[in-house]
Amino acid sequence: MENAAAMVDQLVRQMYGFEPTLIEQLAGYDNLNYKIKTSDDQQFVFKIHEGDSQQQFEAESRILNLLAQKFPGKFQNAVPTKDSQNSFLFQGETCRMLTWLDGDFLANEDHSALLLSSFGSLMAHMDKTLLEIDDAVIQARRIEWDVQHVLDLKPKLKSITDPEVRKLVDYYLLQFKEAVLPELPNLRKSIIHNDANDWNILVNQGAVSGIIDFGDVVYAPLIQEIAIALTYVIMKKKQPLESALPFLTTYHKILPLEEKEIDLLYYFIAGRVCLSLIQSFDAIQHGTADDYTLISQKPIISLLKQWIAISPEKASNDFKNALGFEVPAKTDYEVELKKRHLHIGKVLSVSYQQPIKMKRAAFQYMFDADGNTYLDAYNNIPHVGHQHPRVVEAGQRQMAMLNTNTRYIYDQLASYAEKLLAKFPEPLNKVFFVNSGSEASDLAIRMAHNFTGNSRVAVLEHGYHGNTRMGINISHYKFGGKGGRGPKNFITTLPLPDEYRGGQQDSDRSAGRAYAHEAVSMLDKTGDPIAAFIAEPIVGCGGQVPLAVGYLKALYPEIRKRGGLCISDEVQTGFGRMGSHFWGFEKHGVVPDMVVLGKPMGNGHPMGAVVTTDEIAEAFNNGMEFFSSFGGNPVSCAIGMAVLEVIEEEELQKNALETGGYFMNELRKLQKEFPQIGDVRGSGLFIGIDLVTEPQTREPNTQLAQYLKNKLRENYILVSTDGPYDNVIKMKPPLCFGRGDVAQVVINIAKLLSSHG
Repeated sequence: MENAAAMVDQLVRQMYGFEPTLIEQLAGYDNLNYKIKTSDDQQFVFKIHEGDSQQQFEAESRILNLLAQKFPGKFQNAVPTKDSQNSFLFQGETCRMLTWLDGDFLANEDHSALLLSSFGSLMAHMDKTLLEIDDAVIQARRIEWDVQHVLDLKPKLKSITDPEVRKLVDYYLLQFKEAVLPELPNLRKSIIHNDANDWNILVNQGAVSGIIDFGDVVYAPLIQEIAIALTYVIMKKKQPLESALPFLTTYHKILPLEEKEIDLLYYFIAGRVCLSLIQSFDAIQHGTADDYTLISQKPIISLLKQWIAISPEKASNDFKNALGFEVPAKTDYEVELKKRHLHIGKVLSVSYQQPIKMKRAAFQYMFDADGNTYLDAYNNIPHVGHQHPRVVEAGQRQMAMLNTNTRYIYDQLASYAEKLLAKFPEPLNKVFFVNSGSEASDLAIRMAHNFTGNSRVAVLEHGYHGNTRMGINISHYKFGGKGGRGPKNFITTLPLPDEYRGGQQDSDRSAGRAYAHEAVSMLDKTGDPIAAFIAEPIVGCGGQVPLAVGYLKALYPEIRKRGGLCISDEVQTGFGRMGSHFWGFEKHGVVPDMVVLGKPMGNGHPMGAVVTTDEIAEAFNNGMEFFSSFGGNPVSCAIGMAVLEVIEEEELQKNALETGGYFMNELRKLQKEFPQIGDVRGSGLFIGIDLVTEPQTREPNTQLAQYLKNKLRENYILVSTDGPYDNVIKMKPPLCFGRGDVAQVVINIAKLLSSHG
């Protein structure tokens, strides 16, 4: 350090003719900075930059000198050497000196509205000046700290070791590509400071007094300048949108923003956050991170997690409203429903007393057309999270390359089949791909009829297995419900093995065996050989009812003795949702002959499958071709593969176990406080709350369930109801659901139950 100070002392004397009385090293991101005091009480900053970039520094000096002249005391001047140069080379490095500005850093100040307003004022005056400047050197500059080019950093994404942070950054890179990239040519561009972070903003006497460090100056969209400043204004704030307004409104009065710029401000802020995180994780990986990098990373991550829960429409509307722009009118649901019913049959129902017009979604959040954010504790189809970027991009890439059918050979089919089947125990080693769980159920029954030569199918009370004709035939929930026409003559409906509401409630956990014995007696009374028995491990439409312990273990062998096949419907329970096991049947200690898959396979992309054995698959090869135009197509396979990879990489099965267990425990605490909660049941992130009028009689409380469902919706939490009495709150959120999300749901349920009496 002493040698460095001596070198600086010599250079200052030799090149500038000053006599230093103090040389103090300052913090710097990618260069060396020294505070210099001279014998005549002047103060300067001496900077040493790696490499020869004199042309760039000359351009920067021209800008600094112009701003310093126009706004005295607000910006640094470039100090010329004795031979009138703004920089010089020393041992291959570029050296230069700037005037010193006094002040405290904005990072160390309380952000009052007046302080932030003064920040907006100085930034606007600076940018208004910069808008008028042309500089070919800066316009040609390309650096990694330029938000408009944040997608260039995507290869560095792997340096982010935290999978939760990585997926959020990846999501915003995708959104930037879709929302911002097409609009870049239409945005105002200017020379901008490009790094108005709170360590580059100086404060004196409660107002922003200066802006330093023009080392990242670029030619970029003007809105990028505002976005960078706002990133540091809103960081660590409980209400980030509200905290942005003092800066934004003042800036707009001096340098008015355009409507299209405001619409993209949300994405530019996200872009800056992502850029900072990629760079910081990359620096940590390469051992080049300094103290500032490490200290600043935590609040940036916190802001990223806050930002994902804010709708782009909400941000845009709040900003526009504050700046005096017209904000879109609230959704008129009467008009929307009329428009829907003009061409869509009313049999296609909508959720909740007050419907929701959805606009977009991200992971466990959904955003309506008015900018409201909903915590999604209900939709199990986006298994790894709404719009997960890995899944979306897998489909986009493959769709751009090849999409065809299984009459051709392509790698994706075999690769995905191998990856999927590796999740199953022997002898389940063959898969038939279709487009939905309904198709898969239909195909499974067809294969069972073919293999056994028998017709009778055993199903469970309240079971649901699809919307095809055969799906309805085997779904008591459909044929036994409103509009249903009863069972076909080849259907035997077995009692739901419900340990809470059913007829068998033995305390020694023998209910499962008793239910199985009852089922066998019913089947034997028909006098028919059986083709198949199909059941979900947890019966969703029955009210999230787990099959009684021991039921499948006792019943499966009896089905097989009678010539039938055992089918596990894993459309809702599979792919790690149970937490303790990847498939629901594993929780029961059995191996079925066929497994039906659907919903979560494609995270919203239509996919389904039947997994079975060599023997059953070979018997199906009877001369009649099986073909699905879209089942197993390359795009579906690529998406399915991405879903499996995300489940593994983000440890979502483990999260389902831990978060689901926490969820159940918190709900059981409520159960002790509120007698209206008769039962809390499920596994992992597949949970039901059975609401009752009288705990002793277990009389279903349908009215309370509907009240809770709709009141939670008013509080921006999505759940649904099911069961034969529609009295069970069902929750089956995306597997990225976290403890904070659980707390939000539980707190709101508790408040509503307390107020309901």
